[in-house]
Amino acid sequence: MIVDATGPIPTEDLRRVAAAHPYALLFATVSGSHIYGFPSPDSDFDLRGVHVLPLPEVIGLATPDETIEQGAFRAGLEMDLVTHDVAKFCRLLLKPNGYVLEQLMSPLVIQTSSEHQELKAMAHVLITRYHARHYEGFFHSQWKLFQRDEPRKVKPLLYCYRVLMTGIHLMRRSDLEPNLAILAEEYGLRYIPDLIERKRAGGEHGTLGGADFAFHERELHRLLEELRDEADRSYLPEEPLCREDMNDFLLRVRMKFRE
Repeated sequence: MIVDATGPIPTEDLRRVAAAHPYALLFATVSGSHIYGFPSPDSDFDLRGVHVLPLPEVIGLATPDETIEQGAFRAGLEMDLVTHDVAKFCRLLLKPNGYVLEQLMSPLVIQTSSEHQELKAMAHVLITRYHARHYEGFFHSQWKLFQRDEPRKVKPLLYCYRVLMTGIHLMRRSDLEPNLAILAEEYGLRYIPDLIERKRAGGEHGTLGGADFAFHERELHRLLEELRDEADRSYLPEEPLCREDMNDFLLRVRMKFRE
């Protein structure tokens, strides 16, 4: 049984969604608020993964769809599955893209394979100092969402904190930790548990209520500067250290799933 902050996850329903995919899957994992540490009872399930297009579809003249999106309603909740073809996913991993790295390393695994485990083993040599830019960019988009809505919602505020703290931790430790509740405890952010509880109680559209907006604005911009400083001090490489290994991996997967 897989459990997150809201209780047992409907694993069998999620496996059925993954099993309905038209191509072979290397993995399917849960992403989104369920791995960020602040799901609410009405949170959708964001399934993410990697499929393998058959060899004739990638070497012919037609341009295949490298990204496939599917959705289903089960147990009263939306379960959407978004997968990339293995080549596209490898290209994304070789960029400073924390989002796909989180999908790969998600602790909530619905379907896996030996290829999934092989990719996970490469994670430590995929991380670069420029991943900080990914998390900074994500912060700015979520901060705009937070400021746009009236009354202001808790969810984008939590996302702001989550991406900054994940980025800071990644720069300091070369370790990916997407769970804000864990990060808040480790770094002494004592106000985070209250925000998480507000979201759980209010659901996906829960509002900030009487919380101090000015405080959160100051705190987030303090953490933004900390992320930038950590990136400047980081000894992480500027480029992934596994391009040749990734290329070899892709060729082997293509040949294994060639039909």
